[in-house]
Amino acid sequence: MRKDTLPEAMLIGREGAAFDDGDYIYEFKFDGVRCLALLDPAGKTLLINKRQINVTPTYPELRDINKQVKKSCLLDGEAVIFVNNRPDFSAIQRRSLMSDKVKIAIAADLSPVTFVAFDILSLEAADLTQLPLIQRKAILSENTMPGGRLMISEYIEREGKRLFEISEKNALEGIVAKRKASLYFPGRRTKDWIKIKNLQDDDFIICGYIPKEGAAISLILAQYVSSRLTYMDHVALGRFSGDFRLLKEMPKTEASPLKYVPKGNENALWLEHYAVGKVSFMERSPSGKMRQGVFRGIREDKAPGECVFSPTE
Repeated sequence: MRKDTLPEAMLIGREGAAFDDGDYIYEFKFDGVRCLALLDPAGKTLLINKRQINVTPTYPELRDINKQVKKSCLLDGEAVIFVNNRPDFSAIQRRSLMSDKVKIAIAADLSPVTFVAFDILSLEAADLTQLPLIQRKAILSENTMPGGRLMISEYIEREGKRLFEISEKNALEGIVAKRKASLYFPGRRTKDWIKIKNLQDDDFIICGYIPKEGAAISLILAQYVSSRLTYMDHVALGRFSGDFRLLKEMPKTEASPLKYVPKGNENALWLEHYAVGKVSFMERSPSGKMRQGVFRGIREDKAPGECVFSPTE
């Protein structure tokens, strides 16, 4: 299977509160970069992110995980950097933006990436996507040898509330509930997978920023609402961060891409090409405003068109 024939990853279709149900399995949600891993035990490792970009050179420490599978296969999972036994999105985000081979090699040695596999889509060219999830999980377990830089996402059955409590106590992002009988539909969102999170987060289009006095700037965030690019909110970003240096170097334009922007944006610097950033927050109003928003980092694995908001009634 070549890169240009790899399917797109299936996406989570809804969020909800923790629940118990014997028709579901529950696993921790790993805060990383989603990747498909094409592994050939007699060949090589190929990692493709959600934007269908080959990110194998970005994570050289994963180049030998192909030796930890028994047969050629395509795995779905997350590239994760663990800091103090917890996934650190900022760390994996910094790595995803690197292009210098020397800097990547140093980072790989100091803060290595782990590939956490949670699904298997094919085995020796046989398509497994139309098998129930619980069968795919069994095949994944039977055909992998976890350890080192390859980890298999463990799961429990029925007791979603208990696993969510464990994620809260350990300051993890949350859990994912998946229906045991769910099939895998590449490139589509499925309501059979449910995200259950401690802190909420979302991906926003960074249209521009406002220089401020002191050590911070204010990012202007937007999302698509009914196919229209719509202003959502502002969030602070430090002037001395790598993300700011990246935004500062991006081409600017004088015209605002937004039909409506609140007062106070007269000095905004608008980006000619949008960036995408992840923001965590306590809660969100029906119109999209965030409470206690915290910028988590620029995402290279997400396209602006994927940043969509559906207002609640």
